[in-house]
Amino acid sequence: MNQNEQLIEKFYTSFRYKDFGGMQECYADHALFNDEVFSDLTAEQVRAMWKMFCLNSNDLKIECSNISAGDFNGKAEWTATYTFSATGRKVVNRIKASFTFSNGKIVNHKDSFDFYTWSKQALGIMGLLLGWTPQLKKKVKQSAMKNLAAFMNKKVSGNYVSQFHESVAG
Repeated sequence: MNQNEQLIEKFYTSFRYKDFGGMQECYADHALFNDEVFSDLTAEQVRAMWKMFCLNSNDLKIECSNISAGDFNGKAEWTATYTFSATGRKVVNRIKASFTFSNGKIVNHKDSFDFYTWSKQALGIMGLLLGWTPQLKKKVKQSAMKNLAAFMNKKVSGNYVSQFHESVAG
């Protein structure tokens, strides 16, 4: 296993054990992150996002496979299984990750998953009926960014997920 494959392994092992500090160490100070919900996160924001997820998840289970990396790029597949606390619904999110590396750190991380599949699981009937629409995806993205900003500003004391649900449903 090369250095970048070891970095990916460290990242997901840290995630599996909710060790957000270990996850945060994997990113360069100028890193960027994107997925179906969070767009153009800076290193500071992505570090906070992982911390938020680790601190607010009760039954999160992470599985990672198919790690491969070269000198500059890498990829992995991972599955997050958890209860979406805003609705109490079980989610199994299958994700494909791609990475760019520099000096032994992640400088670009992109996760891809099927938003409609996620929304049906997480949001139930609302996700089934509206999860394919750009409007719901935009609302989820806006809510997620608002919650991340609040978490970073320490304005969220406990359950940011209920605020997320209220803003998506409202």
